[in-house]
Amino acid sequence: MDTPEPRGPHLEWTFVDSDIGPLLLAATPEGLVRVEFHAGPDRAEKMIGALISRLGADALRPPPGEEVLLAEPIRQLTAYFAGGLRRFELPLDWRLSSGFNRKVLLELDRSVPYGTVVGYGELAARAGAPGAAQAVGNAMGSNPLPLVVACHRVVENDGGIGGFGGGVETKRRLLALEGVLPEPLF
Repeated sequence: MDTPEPRGPHLEWTFVDSDIGPLLLAATPEGLVRVEFHAGPDRAEKMIGALISRLGADALRPPPGEEVLLAEPIRQLTAYFAGGLRRFELPLDWRLSSGFNRKVLLELDRSVPYGTVVGYGELAARAGAPGAAQAVGNAMGSNPLPLVVACHRVVENDGGIGGFGGGVETKRRLLALEGVLPEPLF
């Protein structure tokens, strides 16, 4: 789904291999706008089409190594998976999130650092909505920037791992990478 150089509002996108499978990354001039798990060429047209429609932007997929808007996100993701990055420092384009969901995601990003976890209920309280644990779960499921805004760090209040849009095994692997869980034996 390569397109010519965009003339107006645009987004840059690419695939990145990672320790948890292929990721689709998309960025606008405002910042990283989307991270998608388990992305592959078979899903690209649908995913990019939805972003084009939602953002009213043209899309450009630069040749590998020639990314401009995605160069720093790619560098930081590589460093994260290598164990050398504990906090992403990237401009983020929040247009795919709004209202309560955005408030919760901003609180998550602000108050739950690498190597720690928080319960859904506790995050709800931190976001000023005690008792809204289920709504926090919905906000995590709508996160357009997983990994970077680390929804894998949100777990059940009773100690269970909870759900995850990228799959529970992916969540386990990310928590193991951050030292919260032991590495899987297989």
